[in-house]
Amino acid sequence: MRYAIDGALEDAPTGTSLAEALRLAHGEPHRTAICLFPSPSPADIDELATAWDLHPVLVEDLRLGDQRPKIERYGDVVFLVIRSAQYIDETEDVEFCEFHVLVRQEAIAIICQDERWIDGSDASRLPGQQLDALLRGEHTPRHEDGVHPLGSESVLYRFLDAIVDGFAPVLHGLSLDQEQIELQVFSGDTAVTERIYRLSREVIGLQHTMSALTDLLNALIRGFDRHEIPESLRAYLHDVLDHLTQEYSRVLELREALSQILSVNATLVAQRQNDDMKKISGWAAILFAPTLIGAIYGMNFDRMPELQWSIGYPGALIAMGLLAAGLYVVFKRKKWM
Repeated sequence: MRYAIDGALEDAPTGTSLAEALRLAHGEPHRTAICLFPSPSPADIDELATAWDLHPVLVEDLRLGDQRPKIERYGDVVFLVIRSAQYIDETEDVEFCEFHVLVRQEAIAIICQDERWIDGSDASRLPGQQLDALLRGEHTPRHEDGVHPLGSESVLYRFLDAIVDGFAPVLHGLSLDQEQIELQVFSGDTAVTERIYRLSREVIGLQHTMSALTDLLNALIRGFDRHEIPESLRAYLHDVLDHLTQEYSRVLELREALSQILSVNATLVAQRQNDDMKKISGWAAILFAPTLIGAIYGMNFDRMPELQWSIGYPGALIAMGLLAAGLYVVFKRKKWM
């Protein structure tokens, strides 16, 4: 568990409890207590529940984890479940990290349910610079004095902004795989169908995550409108929502492109199968003609035409060869061979 107090993000004194961190934040204006749980234990959740006087239903969600993205309000505490995404190029998988965020006046708690940070790194080894970025930054919302951040809502904004920014490299990796798949499709690679299905599944998962985050941001903005949050912070949140909307449109385009690639691949597969059937049918016809002649003259009847001809045997072979060659030329012109 890590603490940070006020806009300078100075670490709270060693041994500081959650309750003491809240008192430190309330002690002076423009102070915010940031509580980060990189590897939450049952004892951490119990301490947080006691210090913040959390609702039992909320405590149960924190303990269980694996919650759907959502936003709920319990008294003066806003509870958010958010998922970030990372792209694993080696396996072409999109992995998600679940975060539980509790926001109240002058305090915010971030719980890493999967023990990983936004970029997928080990949350317990999170460098102070990344934690410091939650309050410091070129676009951090601040009070009218231009010096102090707006508080816990500002930290939440920075956190949401970092998660939305993390979608861009994921989409970049998926787009590169889509281009590779297109080359595979037109090169006739038979293994590409499975890759298309697998990548489409990852894109659908990302789409659902981004759609849920869009709903969460809209609900958060509506709540901020009702609870008189400063206009500057609402403008920043609208900017995050606009950014997310752009990324979401890219996801939809990517899914549509994969669907079209799958249709094209199915058409090409059917065309190749049709060409194969033509070749098989053509060779079957070529082999059938001499087989028919050989079958007739192999009946061994006593009375058959041309049985006494001296050229009967070579004549039959010549007829078989000419007939087979003629059929081959016909099928070749029709591009069956």
